[in-house]
Amino acid sequence: MFSALGAEPRLRIVRLLLAAHPTGMVAGDIQRELDIPPSTLSHHLDKLKSEDLVTVRREGTFLWYRANTEALAELLGFLYAECCTRNHAIRGKSIVCCR
Repeated sequence: MFSALGAEPRLRIVRLLLAAHPTGMVAGDIQRELDIPPSTLSHHLDKLKSEDLVTVRREGTFLWYRANTEALAELLGFLYAECCTRNHAIRGKSIVCCR
């Protein structure tokens, strides 16, 4: 999951899909919004899907992509537990929100 989110285009895709949550977006709208070539977008979406960070549903000829908020919550929970409770690298109470 970290590797998938480590690529800047994929992180942009996840951020966009989180903004469109819970409805999600069709691939063409993601492509237009982020100005990513269709074949490159397909590659990035496949990687995110294989890591269970996005889900996809077919509606006619359209593919709707949606951020998998459950998987992202688990990932954030892991990070929080490792950095804030286990080794005290960051005080848990100092984490208020994301920017």
